[in-house]
Parts: sequence; structure tokens; C-alpha cells
Amino acid sequence: MKKNILEISVFMLLLAYPATGLLCYQCISTHPGCGTPFQWIWYSSISCPEDNDVCVKIIEKKEGQEIITRDCLSSVKGIRTDIPADHYEGCRPGTVDVKLANYVNNSIKEIDISRSYYESVTFCFCYFDHWCNDGSQLQISYVIILALISFVLKMNYF
Repeated sequence: MKKNILEISVFMLLLAYPATGLLCYQCISTHPGCGTPFQWIWYSSISCPEDNDVCVKIIEKKEGQEIITRDCLSSVKGIRTDIPADHYEGCRPGTVDVKLANYVNNSIKEIDISRSYYESVTFCFCYFDHWCNDGSQLQISYVIILALISFVLKMNYF
């Protein structure tokens, strides 16, 4: 009986795990707990809408001020033009769009049409594990899997 419960629970876990899509955090560092250090317990995760989606962490810096944005890449694609072409695991600087605001005669300096306000923009991509855009070394899904295995093993021996 206990062996059947173990097999059924592992089978259900394998069926349910890939169907959810990639889970990423979604927040901006102006929200409490979203900066450095990241307080993952305050934020729920979102399921990325596309099949081959990537979690992204955008770090924008200017004169000691740092803004960190965490989201799915598909959600950021519509509003950002400085996304690097390489979306593989790791961090890389944002690209420069030479056509952006090229034919605009804007006399209001406060409107950043050319997106040149920040001195450095870094995009960090990850897609190997859920909640990987938190920036820490320990991933929560490993903890959940280890807890599930220890619970099942404890049920088998008692």
C-alpha cells in the first residue's frame, strides 16, 4: 500500500511539474523587499505566458542609484528596446538602439525618449529553475523537492 502511494505521488509530481510553465518573481526594487537583499517571502510568483520563456532581472544604475526589475522576458519585450539578442543563462549589458528618438524634436529634457538616463543597464537571464531571478544561490524548488522526498521516505519507514 505504501509503495503504491509513493509511486502515485511521484507520478503526479512528474505530471504536474512541467504543466505550470516557468515561475518567475515580478517586482521592482522600489517595492519593499524587492531590492538587495531580495525578500522572496513577500512576493508571489507568476507563471510566464510563453512556452520558451526566460526569467529576467534588469539592473539599471546611475550615480549610486540602482533600480532592479524582476519579470518574465515576454512581459518586458513590449516595452524595452535595449534587450540583448543573446537570452542564454547569465548577465550581459543592454544594447543601444540607435534609431530610438532619432526623428523626435523634443524640447522637454525630463522626458527620456532616447532611454539614455541610466549609465549602465544589465540584463540577467535564467531559465533552468523556477524563481531563478531572485539573485540568491539557494533555489527554493530544491528545498521543496528535498522536503517531499524526506516526507515520502519517512512515510515508508513508519
